Amino acid sequence: MRLESLRIQGLRCLADVTIPLLPGVTVFAGANGAGKTSLLEAAFLLSHGRSFRAGAKDALLQRGAERLSVFAQLRHDDGQSRRLGLGRQGVRWEARVDGQLATLSELVGECAVVCFEPGSHALIAGGAEERRRYLDWGVFHVEHEFFLAWRRYQRALKQRNSLLRAGNPVPDAQFLPWEAELASAAEVIDRQRQVYLGALRPHLEQAMAALLPELGAVELRYKRGWAEEAGLADVLASQRGRDLSRGHTTVGSHRADWSLAFEHAPLREHLSRGQEKLTALGCVLSQAALYAEQRKEWPIVCLDDLASELDKAHQAALVARLKDAGAQVLVTGTEVPDALQEATAHVFHVEQGQLRPLL
Repeated sequence: MRLESLRIQGLRCLADVTIPLLPGVTVFAGANGAGKTSLLEAAFLLSHGRSFRAGAKDALLQRGAERLSVFAQLRHDDGQSRRLGLGRQGVRWEARVDGQLATLSELVGECAVVCFEPGSHALIAGGAEERRRYLDWGVFHVEHEFFLAWRRYQRALKQRNSLLRAGNPVPDAQFLPWEAELASAAEVIDRQRQVYLGALRPHLEQAMAALLPELGAVELRYKRGWAEEAGLADVLASQRGRDLSRGHTTVGSHRADWSLAFEHAPLREHLSRGQEKLTALGCVLSQAALYAEQRKEWPIVCLDDLASELDKAHQAALVARLKDAGAQVLVTGTEVPDALQEATAHVFHVEQGQLRPLL
């Protein structure tokens, strides 16, 4: 798939920008703070319903603007074209597909964007929430049943947590239906997460062998969020006293995690910052490759501040792989990265939220 055009209004320093996009590699070059990352952020918003940058959601809105919006013309590899839109006014988000109101899940299901950026190392070194987001985004795009189960689970979790924080004693009978619903939905979520990780594993092994051969074989480990030998309903009942004292549910699918362990670096603390970055890059590329395998088209790949994140050899290898795959790639940097100096790339200069084509 590829974006044919992108219009951005009121997003950070981008007041009103329209970008025509071509297949292959497009580079956005300019000084720090010029708005380059916000261009990638706009594409990512259409695919995830959130930014890849840390910070409050209010920071997305340009100072003085009342509304932000992102519109795109998307073309799939089978020739189908879609008009996508995502807007926010106040706290309310509105999604559109082909001009019609749509749910956020419908929008996200239509557009797939993966991103490697300076914060990507948090996928390896950060908390479990970031890894669950990565995992669930991948499962969402291949298992239609997953989102329904995830939504059921979130509703039941909210209800159980409300009972835990009620203040007054709550009869056990009031917990039982929500715990049963949590257990039922968690069974679906856990099964589909494990199937997805099983399909992802060979892609991870291939990527890590290419990026970090010195670390030896890689092992993918998964924790579902409660004891392997027990049903979640039983665990929730046994943990109810502890959960009451803490005011929230401490076990379940919302506590799941996964990790990578290398033969010569069994703990993530053994990895250098550079190795964390390469491991995160391998995860991003593996997810993109699996998406392409299962959906028969590559997602759009965003590479933010490529030259500062990877050395020249890894830049060149990455760009060559993505070009060979036929993926649309959006790259940012203060200058055109070395790996793209002699390659066929479309280049825009970005300055104070404005774009000017160079090549």
